[in-house]
Amino acid sequence: MTAEPRSTSSTPSTPEPAAASAPAADRAAAEAALASRDLVVDLARVACILLVVVIHLLMIGVGYAPDGSLVVSRPLEAQPWFAAATWFGQIMPLFFAVGGFTALAAWRSLRRRGGDATAFVRGRVLRLAGPALPLFVFFSVVLGVATLIGVDPALLDTVATGTGSPLWFLAAFLIAQCAVPWMSQLHERAPVRTLVVLAAGAVAIDALRITTGIAAIGLANLFFIWLFVQQLGFWYSDGWFRRRRVATLVGIAAAAYLVIWPLVAIGWYSPDMLVNLNPPTAPLALLGIAQISLMSALHRPLSALMQRRPAQAVVYLVGSRAMTVYLWHLPVIIVVEGLSLLIPGAAPEPGSAAWWASRPIALVVVLGIVFAIAPLLVRFERLPTAIPPGFRAPSPVATAAAVVLAIVPPFLVMQWFLDLPIALIGTALLVVVLLLLRPRREALRA
Repeated sequence: MTAEPRSTSSTPSTPEPAAASAPAADRAAAEAALASRDLVVDLARVACILLVVVIHLLMIGVGYAPDGSLVVSRPLEAQPWFAAATWFGQIMPLFFAVGGFTALAAWRSLRRRGGDATAFVRGRVLRLAGPALPLFVFFSVVLGVATLIGVDPALLDTVATGTGSPLWFLAAFLIAQCAVPWMSQLHERAPVRTLVVLAAGAVAIDALRITTGIAAIGLANLFFIWLFVQQLGFWYSDGWFRRRRVATLVGIAAAAYLVIWPLVAIGWYSPDMLVNLNPPTAPLALLGIAQISLMSALHRPLSALMQRRPAQAVVYLVGSRAMTVYLWHLPVIIVVEGLSLLIPGAAPEPGSAAWWASRPIALVVVLGIVFAIAPLLVRFERLPTAIPPGFRAPSPVATAAAVVLAIVPPFLVMQWFLDLPIALIGTALLVVVLLLLRPRREALRA
């Protein structure tokens, strides 16, 4: 049967060339797809995620106080060079920029296939809300049990606040990604004007926040700052950065850093770029310009690196489980640090030379555990977005409602930190989100 489309011959050897050539054709197609990708973007995305894991591993120290009680400390932040290091270690702007690149490519591909903005937004929400649901369920169970058995509320609050802190990202990234269909239109019509308006809006919001002292005003920059940085990814996609000479790109990056310097020196912004993260502030937009410029300047050597099979394997392995690594690494770090206290000699005093020396081993253990649990979570990270035959897609109203509900849980964490009520609210809302986005069966017609 398989040979019929190729030949009418009845000889048994007819199917064999087709079978033998199929793997070769598959390999050729895979290699062609790989060649069409910008592997440097994949590398940057994975590097950002791994750097976040490393930073958190260095920021969390679990030990005993003199009275024998557990103490959670932050050794990395205690270093005198920490604030200066954040000027290079705060890589969230780069993550949003490369996210803009990949989202624009996905949107243009969907549009060529006849898809619309509702379908795109639905897919983005499923990719972010799906992996978040099991994490909120996990926190609901763990925090609920810990509360019932009488764990010290202060310690529980410290642990919950720390382990839930990365969830802020989901709110900001959802806002930016869901805006791609409309922001891409603005980019196509007026790319420079769009960047200028976003930058002006960010500066105006910061000015209002600084002059009034009302920190909540800065929340408006969840739109202006992150959409600005995402637009940089659109510019990268269109080749603007790649067309610049290396010297020009380095000069742009240097200029962006030089603009940040007086803003910090005046006192308008903290020299710690992690402090400038929530609410996001103008220095993050400047960091985004510097980081995408430096990535472009290093594109040739990074592209050469990504031609090597080992590099591709690592990037694929981490990239295929990106959301699981990002969302689950902090709970795993806390568990590993806690269990190490039960093993004699396995938990050096946080901040000591032995503790610093143990961090590479801890990194391997944490990543090993995350990848061990990843198969249990993959169905949430890869929720199907296609609409099966006989079903219809959710309406634009249902999709818009799902967007709002998906943003609420991480936004609550960003504003008030994670606790049991927020974990329960997040679980309930994300269940509703997935129900809203499920395909609807077509009504039977008489």
